[in-house]
Amino acid sequence: MVNAFEVVPVPAGGAEDVVVGTNGRDEAAVFTGTADGSIWRISHDAGRVDLVANTGGRPLGLELDGDGRLLVCDARRGVLRVDPVSGRVEAVTDAAAGRRLVFCNNAAIGSDGTVWFTDSSAHHDIDRWKDEMVQATRTGRLVRIAPDGVTSVAVDGLSFANGVALSSDESFVAVAETAARTVVRHWLDGRPDDLLVGDLPGYPDNISRGSDGLIWVTIASPTDPLVERLQGAPGWLQRSVTRVPDALQPRPKRTVRVQAYDDQGALVHDVEIHTPRFHMVTGVREHDGVVWLGSLHEPAVASFELG
Repeated sequence: MVNAFEVVPVPAGGAEDVVVGTNGRDEAAVFTGTADGSIWRISHDAGRVDLVANTGGRPLGLELDGDGRLLVCDARRGVLRVDPVSGRVEAVTDAAAGRRLVFCNNAAIGSDGTVWFTDSSAHHDIDRWKDEMVQATRTGRLVRIAPDGVTSVAVDGLSFANGVALSSDESFVAVAETAARTVVRHWLDGRPDDLLVGDLPGYPDNISRGSDGLIWVTIASPTDPLVERLQGAPGWLQRSVTRVPDALQPRPKRTVRVQAYDDQGALVHDVEIHTPRFHMVTGVREHDGVVWLGSLHEPAVASFELG
């Protein structure tokens, strides 16, 4: 059961991800980043939206580190840290294993400060995300930044690597494969990687571990039979389909849907909301029974209470 669905406008479009933290005065606040490079802070009562910083790129995934700074996956600039009080932007890395990041996307931070983040594709940047969906190049990566700053590739060959979350006991890192409709478990004790969830009912984007201990998964769009067929089509057809006019291309359906799984992969929540006010959920964050949503396209974030 869902209660009190609310939409909170922000001053720019594409509020892709959300994270809940403090505004420097010990009051809960929600942060989001938009297509113009801005990072915004939304007050605990949603009555005020303030500009925190501008990355000069395209902020996607947001996390809060141990000292209260924002870790930002910027699709154009790589991994950044942003001080939400001063607005200072600091570059962390724009490469991994000798290869520049093409499409830095989402992250999670371990209790020891280890950062896990995704580079979605070796071929297609954020402006060509539809090409990656259709061609499914399987060149996405899960990258690790150790507490000492050393960067290494933990998993390669992912199909549109996207959202990242740690299990409650930090025994595995979960990473969403958007094009494959799965969530992969990368075990940190050396066990072979496997699936937390397979055959999702749509295309996952960002994922996150909530205060309830569950791994929340966005379903940005339901499964599209045309996209599924194109993924198995000849390369020349895959390459040509995203060059036709937008009106003829496969496009995300107008839906609001998120799911939550426990660490064994059991489905706990499946929330689908029918509303004309919001669509294409790409960010999700559960905090004290309230679920916050971001969207790659909307000039707003949204929220609902779990009943």
